[in-house]
Amino acid sequence: MNASATDLVQLPESEWLGRRSAHEQRVRAWTDPHQARQSRGEKHPVEDFLWEYYSYRPSWLRRWHPGPDVVLLGAAARDYLRWPEYHERDGGVAVNCAAFDPKRRASLVWLAGLLRATHERPPSFGCFGLHEWAMVYRLDAGEVRHARLPLRYSPEETARITESLPIRCSHFDAFRFFTPAARPLNRLQPERTTTNQLEQRGCLHANMDLYKWAFKLAPFTSSELMADCFELAREIREVDMRASPYDCTSLGLAAIAIETPEGRAEYERLQRAFAERSQPLRARLRSLCERLLAA
Repeated sequence: MNASATDLVQLPESEWLGRRSAHEQRVRAWTDPHQARQSRGEKHPVEDFLWEYYSYRPSWLRRWHPGPDVVLLGAAARDYLRWPEYHERDGGVAVNCAAFDPKRRASLVWLAGLLRATHERPPSFGCFGLHEWAMVYRLDAGEVRHARLPLRYSPEETARITESLPIRCSHFDAFRFFTPAARPLNRLQPERTTTNQLEQRGCLHANMDLYKWAFKLAPFTSSELMADCFELAREIREVDMRASPYDCTSLGLAAIAIETPEGRAEYERLQRAFAERSQPLRARLRSLCERLLAA
């Protein structure tokens, strides 16, 4: 099924070039500092995660794509024909949803189901970011993932705090980094195959992963949606590390002391806000999946 002519939005060259420039300017605020640090050989334990774990290049994030059912008018639009996902249409150039690789259809059906289930499932707000504590539980100081950041407490006190609070991580890609000693402490035992049954929007990592799903659908994803998902993931990552056992004050990040009632209340307030912000992004990604499946 293809969009009818009445469904299409035709953008004059001056308009879409302006949107492209605005996107690049917005994204460079994130990509330029990262690339400057790279050129100096500097690491950033908080922000590097968004580039290394998600493995999407800064140059790709800067690249603007209009999304489905948008026709780019003008001579400059023909530059997009270098990508096989674009074709000439209605006097301009548009992304061709029918060009989505049919071999990826099963994964697209799975993703649409995950987004739907996560959108509809009631959120849970009682985890307090303890996944990061479980990742250093009963490890020697030299074995932790972010060895350049000191822990806020000794390994013994870190373990005591971890044991004193209920761990209920529902996200497999966080749970798989738990230390062997921490795994039995989790009330859930997520597996890759149970993701659709456990994923819920109260989870910070589930909401960060919206960025992953957005770029996996590129270039069909509009770049504005991609940037919105990245911006949310970046803010969540800061909270994730502020609530961790690491001391991030050298990076200008104050701790969210989840070992205290006040810290847990602050964490939950932020968690609820992220859950609410994630919903329209999740709905837009689900709509894109359905648009691609319909094509």
